[in-house]
Amino acid sequence: MLIPVSEELLDVVNEHDEIIDVKTRGEIHALGLMHRSVHILVFNRNDDLFIQKRSMSKDNQPGLWDSSAAGHVDSGEDYHGCAIRELEEELGINVTTSLEQLFRIQASTITGMEHCIVYRYMNEGPFDLQPEEIDEGAWISGSDMDARVRKEDLTLTHVLRFIWKKFREDY
Repeated sequence: MLIPVSEELLDVVNEHDEIIDVKTRGEIHALGLMHRSVHILVFNRNDDLFIQKRSMSKDNQPGLWDSSAAGHVDSGEDYHGCAIRELEEELGINVTTSLEQLFRIQASTITGMEHCIVYRYMNEGPFDLQPEEIDEGAWISGSDMDARVRKEDLTLTHVLRFIWKKFREDY
């Protein structure tokens, strides 16, 4: 039996990313509590980035382009395990090579109060997109992504724009 998204259990964390409680996703978001998430940037051999268009049924930023895969870290789960799970659930990827941890982002209003770890994964596709989560996907070149982020393209989620800026600064 599937648990409704709002009832998923997540760890509540403090500013140091230490677990201090467990609450439902709905409670955490309603109360603005800090919790954990991952974002995975999937690149192909041409260095194009795969982005996903969030389903119109999503409760947060529906219909906007987002990271290749992303999600909340479930209670008791670690970041790395969550990244592998999200790649499998959202894109149908069976992770066979290592994920590269790129950087951490401290919880803030930009991330929705989520401590976030961003990973890079290399894969050529094709992908088996999860229809409940994703309306469509597309490959985009780094230069096209740079241009869209520079002009503050509002068809991209704010967290993807933030992640891309940090990625380009550091890599």
